[in-house]
Amino acid sequence: MIKLYGFGQSRSFRCLWALEETGLEYEYINAKLRTSMDDLQSARHPDYLKLNVQGKVPTLVNNGMILTESVAILNYIARCDPESGLLPNSSMESYAKLDELVSFVLAELEQPLWSKGKHWFALPEKQRIPQMFETAKFEFNKAVNTLDHLLGDDDFAIGGQFTIADILLAHTFNWALRFDFEVPEKYLELRNRHYERPAAKRATTVAD
Repeated sequence: MIKLYGFGQSRSFRCLWALEETGLEYEYINAKLRTSMDDLQSARHPDYLKLNVQGKVPTLVNNGMILTESVAILNYIARCDPESGLLPNSSMESYAKLDELVSFVLAELEQPLWSKGKHWFALPEKQRIPQMFETAKFEFNKAVNTLDHLLGDDDFAIGGQFTIADILLAHTFNWALRFDFEVPEKYLELRNRHYERPAAKRATTVAD
């Protein structure tokens, strides 16, 4: 059975959501962040560090295989259940556009959010630079402007169906809201529409 170690609405939520979209059998294990390494559930506990040396989430374990990057996990889950449609069963062009959008979300849209998050709460206090918050805002707005040109008017990002790209977009804009960024109305609607999916609601219940 697939085991997924995660925490709340962190990047692990993407993977939990994908598991709920597929219906694959899994076990979800809450890994506590920023807690003492003596806590058996801590992501800093030596047993967990054997799975994920960074002490982060997500971590997926299945049949002796370990994955620790959220997009690699998303792709793995989607390939375990091709009928889910989380990867488009269509043209090479659709796959190319999917790869482009996924890369963009990770490298451009998410980057300023996590930069702010690190300097807001994740880094040791003496390493934080609050002055970079305005730079993060500038970079996020620039990325949103680019996204306007990458997405069409469809309800879904790629090929007229719900895919891992939609999970990434909805989750990233959810982060933006939590991190006090201004999100354009159409992307608020995108986030809200996808979070209303039954699988997203189930994943939220599990993660909470």
